[in-house]
Amino acid sequence: MSASPIPAELHTRVTACIQSCIEQASRYFQHPFPQPALSYQLRGKAAGKAYCHLWEVRLNPVLLLENQSEFLQQVIPHEIAHLLVHHLYGRVRPHGSEWQSVMLQVFNLPPQTTHQFDTRSVTGETFAYHCQCQTFSLSVRRHRKVQRQQAIYRCTRCHQPLRYNGDGHA
Repeated sequence: MSASPIPAELHTRVTACIQSCIEQASRYFQHPFPQPALSYQLRGKAAGKAYCHLWEVRLNPVLLLENQSEFLQQVIPHEIAHLLVHHLYGRVRPHGSEWQSVMLQVFNLPPQTTHQFDTRSVTGETFAYHCQCQTFSLSVRRHRKVQRQQAIYRCTRCHQPLRYNGDGHA
């Protein structure tokens, strides 16, 4: 793990949670699983991400600091479940029946696929795009893809392509 903005006490709680999840799964499946690597190198709106081929969990340090108990109760088991499913079943749908089963049977948690955290503190600058019926805020990454003609985004209601009005940031 590299240097992080996470206080030592919280890091200790996170690693203990990961270890507890691994021990719980090892007992349930009667198979020893190794402790995954931990990184706080995740940005954007994602709370966590499992890198199955690396056996690593990455957590968003900003969202972790803002939502500590939710990370320990839901996010970390969610990401550990991804690692376990990959190890046990190989390549399957990310939130498919195997993952849902691990969440319910191993961790006794509802298989929630997304978090409901306030992401204002991690949302970068946005650009205003519009269609016939509404206005959207596109991220810098999506805005650049449109500008390079690598992507076209459409409205979910009227299905018209979104257009940049050129007025700058949203």
